[in-house]
Amino acid sequence: TNPGFVVRITQAGLDYAHQQGIKVLEKELAQLKLPDISGDFRIRHVGKVRYEISRLDLRSFHLPYSRISLVPNAGLQVSISNAFAEVDGNWRVKIHFIRDHGSFDLKVENIYIKINLKLGSDASGKPTIDTSDCSTRISKVRVHFSGKFGWLYNLFHSAIESRFRKILENKVCENVVSSVRSELQPYLRTLPVTARIDAMAGIDYSLVAPPTTTAQSLDVDLKGEFFSLAHRSAVPFPPLALAFPPDHDRMVYFGASSYFFNTAGFAYHGAGALVFEITDSLVVSPRNGGLCRCPYPLPAPLQLEKMYPDMLMKLRLSASSAPFLNIGPGGLSLKPVVDIQAYAILPNSSLAPLFLLSLVSNVSAVIDVKSGHIVGSLKVGRYGGGAAKALFCPPLSAPQVRMLQSIMNVFASSILLPRLNARLDQGFPLPLPDRIQLSNILVRFHQ
Repeated sequence: TNPGFVVRITQAGLDYAHQQGIKVLEKELAQLKLPDISGDFRIRHVGKVRYEISRLDLRSFHLPYSRISLVPNAGLQVSISNAFAEVDGNWRVKIHFIRDHGSFDLKVENIYIKINLKLGSDASGKPTIDTSDCSTRISKVRVHFSGKFGWLYNLFHSAIESRFRKILENKVCENVVSSVRSELQPYLRTLPVTARIDAMAGIDYSLVAPPTTTAQSLDVDLKGEFFSLAHRSAVPFPPLALAFPPDHDRMVYFGASSYFFNTAGFAYHGAGALVFEITDSLVVSPRNGGLCRCPYPLPAPLQLEKMYPDMLMKLRLSASSAPFLNIGPGGLSLKPVVDIQAYAILPNSSLAPLFLLSLVSNVSAVIDVKSGHIVGSLKVGRYGGGAAKALFCPPLSAPQVRMLQSIMNVFASSILLPRLNARLDQGFPLPLPDRIQLSNILVRFHQ
Protein backbone atom coordinates (compact mmCIF):
# COMPACT_ATOMS: atom_id res chain seq x y z
CA THR A 1 0.00 0.00 0.00
CA ASN A 2 1.40 3.38 -0.96
CA PRO A 3 1.63 5.85 1.93
CA GLY A 4 -0.24 9.11 2.03
CA PHE A 5 2.29 10.52 4.47
CA VAL A 6 6.02 9.82 4.94
CA VAL A 7 8.37 10.75 7.78
CA ARG A 8 12.08 10.75 6.97
CA ILE A 9 14.67 10.97 9.75
CA THR A 10 18.16 11.72 8.48
CA GLN A 11 21.53 11.01 10.11
CA ALA A 12 21.42 14.51 11.61
CA GLY A 13 18.06 13.74 13.21
CA LEU A 14 19.28 10.38 14.49
CA ASP A 15 22.38 12.04 15.95
CA TYR A 16 20.19 14.44 17.91
CA ALA A 17 17.93 11.64 19.14
CA HIS A 18 21.04 9.62 19.99
CA GLN A 19 22.35 12.42 22.23
CA GLN A 20 19.14 12.30 24.25
CA GLY A 21 19.09 8.49 24.34
CA ILE A 22 22.68 8.17 25.53
CA LYS A 23 21.92 10.44 28.47
CA VAL A 24 19.08 8.12 29.48
CA LEU A 25 21.22 5.00 29.00
CA GLU A 26 24.09 6.51 31.00
CA LYS A 27 21.69 7.24 33.84
CA GLU A 28 20.26 3.72 33.67
CA LEU A 29 23.70 2.07 33.69
CA ALA A 30 24.75 4.15 36.71
CA GLN A 31 21.91 2.48 38.62
CA LEU A 32 23.08 -1.08 37.93
CA LYS A 33 22.66 -3.38 40.91
CA LEU A 34 25.72 -5.57 41.27
CA PRO A 35 25.48 -8.84 43.19
CA ASP A 36 27.72 -9.84 46.09
CA ILE A 37 30.66 -12.01 45.08
CA SER A 38 32.05 -14.89 47.11
CA GLY A 39 34.22 -17.86 46.37
CA ASP A 40 37.34 -19.73 47.23
CA PHE A 41 40.43 -20.86 45.47
CA ARG A 42 43.46 -22.92 46.41
CA ILE A 43 46.97 -21.57 46.39
CA ARG A 44 49.94 -23.89 46.28
CA HIS A 45 51.83 -24.13 49.58
CA VAL A 46 49.19 -21.90 51.18
CA GLY A 47 45.90 -23.74 50.99
CA LYS A 48 42.31 -22.65 50.45
CA VAL A 49 41.48 -18.96 50.47
CA ARG A 50 37.88 -17.86 51.09
CA TYR A 51 36.78 -14.36 50.04
CA GLU A 52 33.60 -12.26 50.05
CA ILE A 53 32.86 -9.01 48.19
CA SER A 54 29.74 -7.18 49.38
CA ARG A 55 27.86 -3.86 49.43
CA LEU A 56 28.90 -3.00 45.91
CA ASP A 57 28.09 0.56 44.92
CA LEU A 58 28.41 1.66 41.29
CA ARG A 59 29.35 5.31 41.81
CA SER A 60 29.36 6.31 38.13
CA PHE A 61 29.11 5.01 34.59
CA HIS A 62 30.24 7.33 31.82
CA LEU A 63 29.71 6.98 28.06
CA PRO A 64 31.94 9.69 26.58
CA TYR A 65 32.17 8.38 23.01
CA SER A 66 29.28 6.90 21.07
CA ARG A 67 27.64 7.07 17.67
CA ILE A 68 24.54 5.80 15.92
CA SER A 69 24.66 4.36 12.41
CA LEU A 70 22.10 3.43 9.79
CA VAL A 71 22.36 -0.18 8.72
CA PRO A 72 20.60 -0.48 5.31
CA ASN A 73 17.65 -2.90 5.34
CA ALA A 74 18.48 -3.95 8.91
CA GLY A 75 17.94 -1.13 11.41
CA LEU A 76 20.20 0.96 13.62
CA GLN A 77 23.49 0.30 15.38
CA VAL A 78 24.79 2.13 18.46
CA SER A 79 28.51 1.85 19.15
CA ILE A 80 30.00 2.99 22.47
CA SER A 81 33.74 3.13 23.09
CA ASN A 82 36.12 4.09 25.92
CA ALA A 83 33.35 4.01 28.51
CA PHE A 84 34.40 3.73 32.14
CA ALA A 85 32.85 3.05 35.54
CA GLU A 86 33.78 3.23 39.23
CA VAL A 87 32.70 0.81 41.97
CA ASP A 88 33.10 0.86 45.75
CA GLY A 89 32.52 -2.01 48.16
CA ASN A 90 33.65 -4.08 51.14
CA TRP A 91 35.77 -7.22 51.17
CA ARG A 92 36.45 -10.00 53.63
CA VAL A 93 38.99 -12.82 53.37
CA LYS A 94 39.86 -15.94 55.38
CA ILE A 95 42.88 -18.20 55.03
CA HIS A 96 43.43 -20.73 57.81
CA PHE A 97 43.49 -18.70 61.02
CA ILE A 98 44.12 -15.37 59.24
CA ARG A 99 41.14 -13.09 58.73
CA ASP A 100 41.00 -9.61 57.34
CA HIS A 101 38.47 -7.19 55.91
CA GLY A 102 38.30 -3.69 54.53
CA SER A 103 37.04 -1.61 51.62
CA PHE A 104 38.06 -1.32 48.02
CA ASP A 105 37.53 0.82 44.95
CA LEU A 106 37.46 -0.56 41.44
CA LYS A 107 37.89 1.24 38.14
CA VAL A 108 36.63 -0.30 34.91
CA GLU A 109 38.10 1.23 31.79
CA ASN A 110 37.95 0.78 28.04
CA ILE A 111 34.39 -0.55 27.93
CA TYR A 112 33.13 -1.21 24.40
CA ILE A 113 29.42 -1.75 23.76
CA LYS A 114 27.70 -2.54 20.46
CA ILE A 115 23.89 -2.48 20.24
CA ASN A 116 21.83 -3.48 17.20
CA LEU A 117 18.26 -2.17 17.11
CA LYS A 118 15.54 -3.74 14.98
CA LEU A 119 12.60 -1.59 13.88
CA GLY A 120 9.14 -2.88 13.04
CA SER A 121 5.40 -2.31 13.42
CA ASP A 122 2.65 -4.14 15.25
CA ALA A 123 -0.88 -5.11 14.19
CA SER A 124 -2.25 -1.69 15.17
CA GLY A 125 0.27 0.11 12.97
CA LYS A 126 2.39 1.44 15.85
CA PRO A 127 6.19 1.40 15.53
CA THR A 128 8.17 -1.18 17.49
CA ILE A 129 11.83 -1.37 18.46
CA ASP A 130 13.85 -4.10 20.11
CA THR A 131 17.45 -5.15 20.64
CA SER A 132 18.46 -7.74 18.07
CA ASP A 133 22.01 -8.04 19.41
CA CYS A 134 24.19 -6.63 22.17
CA SER A 135 27.81 -7.24 23.07
CA THR A 136 30.08 -5.75 25.73
CA ARG A 137 33.85 -6.02 26.03
CA ILE A 138 35.94 -4.70 28.94
CA SER A 139 39.70 -4.55 28.48
CA LYS A 140 40.87 -3.11 31.80
CA VAL A 141 39.79 -3.57 35.43
CA ARG A 142 41.85 -2.14 38.31
CA VAL A 143 41.15 -2.89 41.99
CA HIS A 144 42.63 -1.09 44.98
CA PHE A 145 42.20 -2.74 48.39
CA SER A 146 42.64 -1.13 51.79
CA GLY A 147 43.68 -3.35 54.72
CA LYS A 148 46.58 -4.55 56.90
CA PHE A 149 48.12 -7.34 54.86
CA GLY A 150 49.23 -6.24 51.44
CA TRP A 151 50.53 -9.64 50.45
CA LEU A 152 47.12 -11.18 51.13
CA TYR A 153 45.27 -8.98 48.68
CA ASN A 154 47.47 -9.98 45.82
CA LEU A 155 46.42 -13.59 46.32
CA PHE A 156 42.90 -12.96 45.02
CA HIS A 157 43.46 -9.69 43.14
CA SER A 158 43.32 -11.21 39.66
CA ALA A 159 40.37 -13.45 40.57
CA ILE A 160 38.30 -10.44 41.66
CA GLU A 161 39.12 -8.50 38.51
CA SER A 162 38.13 -11.46 36.33
CA ARG A 163 34.83 -11.93 38.19
CA PHE A 164 34.00 -8.24 37.94
CA ARG A 165 34.74 -8.15 34.22
CA LYS A 166 32.41 -11.07 33.53
CA ILE A 167 29.62 -9.73 35.76
CA LEU A 168 29.71 -6.24 34.25
CA GLU A 169 29.80 -7.51 30.68
CA ASN A 170 26.61 -9.51 31.31
CA LYS A 171 24.89 -6.82 33.36
CA VAL A 172 25.48 -4.04 30.82
CA CYS A 173 23.70 -5.88 28.00
CA GLU A 174 20.90 -6.97 30.34
CA ASN A 175 20.39 -3.33 31.23
CA VAL A 176 20.53 -2.19 27.59
CA VAL A 177 17.84 -4.70 26.58
CA SER A 178 15.72 -3.66 29.57
CA SER A 179 16.13 0.06 28.82
CA VAL A 180 15.13 -0.36 25.17
CA ARG A 181 11.98 -2.21 26.23
CA SER A 182 11.08 -0.03 29.22
CA GLU A 183 12.15 3.39 27.92
CA LEU A 184 12.53 3.51 24.15
CA GLN A 185 9.68 1.21 23.10
CA PRO A 186 7.01 2.99 25.25
CA TYR A 187 8.27 6.33 23.97
CA LEU A 188 7.91 5.30 20.32
CA ARG A 189 4.38 4.17 21.08
CA THR A 190 3.47 7.78 21.89
CA LEU A 191 3.51 8.34 18.12
CA PRO A 192 -0.21 8.80 17.41
CA VAL A 193 -1.69 6.08 15.18
CA THR A 194 -4.95 7.99 15.04
CA ALA A 195 -5.42 11.64 15.88
CA ARG A 196 -8.86 13.05 16.63
CA ILE A 197 -9.16 16.42 14.92
CA ASP A 198 -12.62 17.59 15.93
CA ALA A 199 -16.12 16.21 16.45
CA MET A 200 -16.32 15.09 12.83
CA ALA A 201 -13.00 13.72 11.64
CA GLY A 202 -9.72 12.11 12.58
CA ILE A 203 -6.44 11.20 10.85
CA ASP A 204 -5.06 7.67 10.49
CA TYR A 205 -1.28 7.76 10.92
CA SER A 206 -0.76 4.00 11.25
CA LEU A 207 2.32 2.49 9.63
CA VAL A 208 1.61 0.72 6.35
CA ALA A 209 4.96 -1.14 6.56
CA PRO A 210 7.88 -1.49 8.98
CA PRO A 211 10.35 1.43 8.89
CA THR A 212 13.08 1.09 6.29
CA THR A 213 16.72 2.17 6.58
CA THR A 214 19.08 3.27 3.84
CA ALA A 215 22.60 4.61 4.05
CA GLN A 216 21.20 8.16 4.37
CA SER A 217 17.90 7.99 6.23
CA LEU A 218 15.23 6.17 8.17
CA ASP A 219 11.88 6.31 6.36
CA VAL A 220 8.51 5.65 7.98
CA ASP A 221 5.52 5.16 5.65
CA LEU A 222 2.18 6.17 7.21
CA LYS A 223 -1.35 5.72 5.93
CA GLY A 224 -1.99 9.47 6.04
CA GLU A 225 -5.78 9.27 5.67
CA PHE A 226 -8.57 11.42 7.08
CA PHE A 227 -11.74 9.62 8.11
CA SER A 228 -15.20 10.43 9.41
CA LEU A 229 -15.71 9.62 13.08
CA ALA A 230 -19.40 8.87 12.56
CA HIS A 231 -18.98 6.43 9.70
CA ARG A 232 -15.66 5.42 8.24
CA SER A 233 -15.94 4.32 4.64
CA ALA A 234 -13.43 3.25 2.03
CA VAL A 235 -11.78 6.09 0.15
CA PRO A 236 -12.86 5.85 -3.53
CA PHE A 237 -9.41 6.69 -4.92
CA PRO A 238 -6.05 5.02 -4.24
CA PRO A 239 -2.89 6.67 -2.89
CA LEU A 240 -0.36 7.24 -5.64
CA ALA A 241 3.34 6.53 -5.26
CA LEU A 242 5.06 9.29 -3.31
CA ALA A 243 8.44 10.16 -4.80
CA PHE A 244 10.31 11.70 -1.89
CA PRO A 245 12.89 14.41 -2.75
CA PRO A 246 16.48 13.27 -2.09
CA ASP A 247 17.24 15.95 0.51
CA HIS A 248 19.17 14.90 3.62
CA ASP A 249 20.51 18.12 5.13
CA ARG A 250 17.79 18.59 7.77
CA MET A 251 16.93 16.43 10.76
CA VAL A 252 13.43 15.41 9.72
CA TYR A 253 11.20 15.63 6.66
CA PHE A 254 7.43 15.21 6.44
CA GLY A 255 5.99 14.36 3.04
CA ALA A 256 2.24 14.71 2.43
CA SER A 257 0.79 13.60 -0.88
CA SER A 258 -2.37 14.90 -2.53
CA TYR A 259 -4.06 11.73 -1.22
CA PHE A 260 -3.59 13.02 2.34
CA PHE A 261 -5.37 16.31 1.61
CA ASN A 262 -8.05 14.82 -0.65
CA THR A 263 -9.11 12.31 1.98
CA ALA A 264 -9.73 15.34 4.21
CA GLY A 265 -12.19 16.72 1.65
CA PHE A 266 -13.79 13.30 1.28
CA ALA A 267 -14.17 12.82 5.05
CA TYR A 268 -15.59 16.27 5.75
CA HIS A 269 -17.91 16.12 2.75
CA GLY A 270 -19.22 12.73 3.88
CA ALA A 271 -19.71 14.05 7.41
CA GLY A 272 -21.83 16.94 6.13
CA ALA A 273 -19.33 19.56 7.22
CA LEU A 274 -19.25 21.31 3.84
CA VAL A 275 -22.83 22.55 4.16
CA PHE A 276 -23.55 26.10 5.34
CA GLU A 277 -26.99 27.60 5.93
CA ILE A 278 -27.54 31.33 6.18
CA THR A 279 -30.68 33.00 7.50
CA ASP A 280 -30.31 36.66 8.36
CA SER A 281 -32.86 39.43 8.14
CA LEU A 282 -30.02 41.86 7.55
CA VAL A 283 -28.70 39.81 4.69
CA VAL A 284 -31.98 38.89 3.06
CA SER A 285 -34.69 41.49 3.28
CA PRO A 286 -36.70 43.45 0.73
CA ARG A 287 -35.92 46.56 2.73
CA ASN A 288 -32.24 46.50 1.77
CA GLY A 289 -33.12 45.90 -1.86
CA GLY A 290 -31.50 42.51 -2.45
CA LEU A 291 -30.07 39.25 -1.24
CA CYS A 292 -26.94 40.52 0.50
CA ARG A 293 -25.26 43.41 2.28
CA CYS A 294 -24.44 45.00 -1.01
CA PRO A 295 -26.13 47.39 -3.46
CA TYR A 296 -26.81 44.70 -6.05
CA PRO A 297 -30.48 44.82 -7.11
CA LEU A 298 -32.07 41.52 -8.01
CA PRO A 299 -32.54 41.10 -11.74
CA ALA A 300 -36.01 40.74 -13.17
CA PRO A 301 -37.85 38.42 -12.86
CA LEU A 302 -36.18 37.87 -9.44
CA GLN A 303 -38.12 40.65 -7.72
CA LEU A 304 -38.68 38.40 -4.72
CA GLU A 305 -40.01 41.17 -2.52
CA LYS A 306 -43.10 41.22 -4.73
CA MET A 307 -43.58 37.44 -4.57
CA TYR A 308 -42.65 36.98 -0.92
CA PRO A 309 -43.11 40.37 0.78
CA ASP A 310 -41.43 40.80 4.18
CA MET A 311 -40.31 37.18 4.25
CA LEU A 312 -36.87 36.00 5.19
CA MET A 313 -34.76 33.90 2.90
CA LYS A 314 -32.54 30.93 3.66
CA LEU A 315 -29.45 30.17 1.63
CA ARG A 316 -27.89 26.72 1.68
CA LEU A 317 -24.30 26.57 0.43
CA SER A 318 -22.88 23.12 -0.15
CA ALA A 319 -20.20 21.31 -2.11
CA SER A 320 -21.84 19.02 -4.63
CA SER A 321 -18.89 16.64 -4.33
CA ALA A 322 -15.72 16.34 -2.28
CA PRO A 323 -13.20 18.95 -3.49
CA PHE A 324 -10.18 17.45 -5.25
CA LEU A 325 -6.83 19.11 -4.67
CA ASN A 326 -3.73 19.11 -6.85
CA ILE A 327 -0.13 19.70 -5.75
CA GLY A 328 2.48 21.15 -8.06
CA PRO A 329 5.67 23.19 -7.80
CA GLY A 330 3.55 26.33 -7.63
CA GLY A 331 1.54 25.18 -4.62
CA LEU A 332 -1.87 23.68 -3.96
CA SER A 333 -4.94 24.33 -6.10
CA LEU A 334 -8.48 23.05 -6.51
CA LYS A 335 -11.69 23.83 -8.43
CA PRO A 336 -14.62 23.21 -6.11
CA VAL A 337 -18.24 23.30 -7.28
CA VAL A 338 -20.49 25.16 -4.83
CA ASP A 339 -24.27 24.74 -5.04
CA ILE A 340 -26.31 27.60 -3.64
CA GLN A 341 -29.96 26.75 -2.99
CA ALA A 342 -32.26 29.64 -2.11
CA TYR A 343 -35.53 29.29 -0.18
CA ALA A 344 -38.18 31.71 0.98
CA ILE A 345 -39.27 31.11 4.58
CA LEU A 346 -43.06 31.13 4.57
CA PRO A 347 -45.17 32.32 7.54
CA ASN A 348 -45.76 28.69 8.60
CA SER A 349 -41.94 28.18 8.67
CA SER A 350 -42.00 25.93 5.62
CA LEU A 351 -39.55 26.60 2.79
CA ALA A 352 -40.41 27.60 -0.77
CA PRO A 353 -37.54 26.79 -3.17
CA LEU A 354 -36.53 29.73 -5.32
CA PHE A 355 -33.47 28.90 -7.36
CA LEU A 356 -30.40 26.67 -7.45
CA LEU A 357 -27.09 28.08 -8.59
CA SER A 358 -23.89 26.10 -9.19
CA LEU A 359 -20.64 28.02 -9.14
CA VAL A 360 -17.10 26.94 -9.99
CA SER A 361 -13.95 28.79 -8.98
CA ASN A 362 -10.19 28.47 -8.94
CA VAL A 363 -8.96 28.15 -5.36
CA SER A 364 -5.36 28.28 -4.21
CA ALA A 365 -4.21 27.07 -0.81
CA VAL A 366 -1.34 28.23 1.38
CA ILE A 367 -0.08 25.91 4.12
CA ASP A 368 2.37 26.27 6.98
CA VAL A 369 3.33 24.41 10.15
CA LYS A 370 2.75 25.95 13.57
CA SER A 371 3.02 24.25 16.97
CA GLY A 372 3.17 20.82 15.37
CA HIS A 373 0.06 21.41 13.24
CA ILE A 374 -0.45 21.86 9.51
CA VAL A 375 -2.37 25.12 9.12
CA GLY A 376 -3.63 26.74 5.96
CA SER A 377 -5.80 29.29 4.26
CA LEU A 378 -7.71 29.44 1.00
CA LYS A 379 -7.75 32.20 -1.57
CA VAL A 380 -10.66 32.08 -3.98
CA GLY A 381 -10.75 33.45 -7.49
CA ARG A 382 -13.94 34.89 -8.87
CA TYR A 383 -16.76 32.39 -9.15
CA GLY A 384 -18.16 31.70 -12.57
CA GLY A 385 -19.14 28.95 -14.94
CA GLY A 386 -21.60 26.39 -13.76
CA ALA A 387 -25.30 26.90 -14.30
CA ALA A 388 -28.24 28.67 -12.71
CA LYS A 389 -31.72 27.27 -12.54
CA ALA A 390 -34.68 29.35 -11.36
CA LEU A 391 -37.63 27.44 -9.98
CA PHE A 392 -40.16 29.90 -11.34
CA CYS A 393 -40.99 31.54 -14.66
CA PRO A 394 -40.08 33.27 -16.85
CA PRO A 395 -36.62 31.75 -17.30
CA LEU A 396 -33.45 33.74 -16.63
CA SER A 397 -31.53 35.37 -19.41
CA ALA A 398 -27.74 35.11 -19.67
CA PRO A 399 -27.13 38.64 -18.25
CA GLN A 400 -29.46 37.82 -15.35
CA VAL A 401 -27.54 34.61 -14.63
CA ARG A 402 -24.26 36.53 -14.64
CA MET A 403 -25.66 39.12 -12.27
CA LEU A 404 -26.95 36.40 -9.97
CA GLN A 405 -23.53 34.74 -10.06
CA SER A 406 -21.95 38.04 -9.04
CA ILE A 407 -24.28 38.31 -6.07
CA MET A 408 -23.59 34.73 -5.02
CA ASN A 409 -19.86 35.38 -5.40
CA VAL A 410 -20.15 37.92 -2.60
CA PHE A 411 -21.84 35.31 -0.41
CA ALA A 412 -19.23 32.68 -1.10
CA SER A 413 -16.35 35.08 -0.44
CA SER A 414 -17.80 36.78 2.63
CA ILE A 415 -19.53 33.81 4.30
CA LEU A 416 -18.17 30.51 3.06
CA LEU A 417 -14.47 31.33 2.77
CA PRO A 418 -14.03 32.89 6.24
CA ARG A 419 -15.66 29.84 7.84
CA LEU A 420 -13.37 27.45 6.00
CA ASN A 421 -10.28 29.50 6.77
CA ALA A 422 -11.21 29.69 10.44
CA ARG A 423 -11.20 25.89 10.52
CA LEU A 424 -7.97 25.60 8.55
CA ASP A 425 -6.29 28.04 10.93
CA GLN A 426 -6.87 25.56 13.78
CA GLY A 427 -4.79 23.09 11.82
CA PHE A 428 -4.33 19.33 11.74
CA PRO A 429 -1.75 17.60 13.95
CA LEU A 430 1.45 16.15 12.56
CA PRO A 431 2.47 12.65 13.70
CA LEU A 432 4.88 13.59 16.51
CA PRO A 433 5.89 11.58 19.58
CA ASP A 434 5.67 13.23 23.00
CA ARG A 435 7.92 16.18 23.85
CA ILE A 436 8.97 16.87 20.25
CA GLN A 437 8.93 20.45 19.04
CA LEU A 438 9.81 21.55 15.51
CA SER A 439 11.89 24.59 14.62
CA ASN A 440 13.36 26.21 11.51
CA ILE A 441 10.49 24.88 9.38
CA LEU A 442 10.49 25.11 5.61
CA VAL A 443 7.49 24.19 3.45
CA ARG A 444 8.06 23.21 -0.16
CA PHE A 445 5.82 21.98 -2.98
CA HIS A 446 6.80 19.28 -5.46
CA GLN A 447 5.06 17.64 -8.38
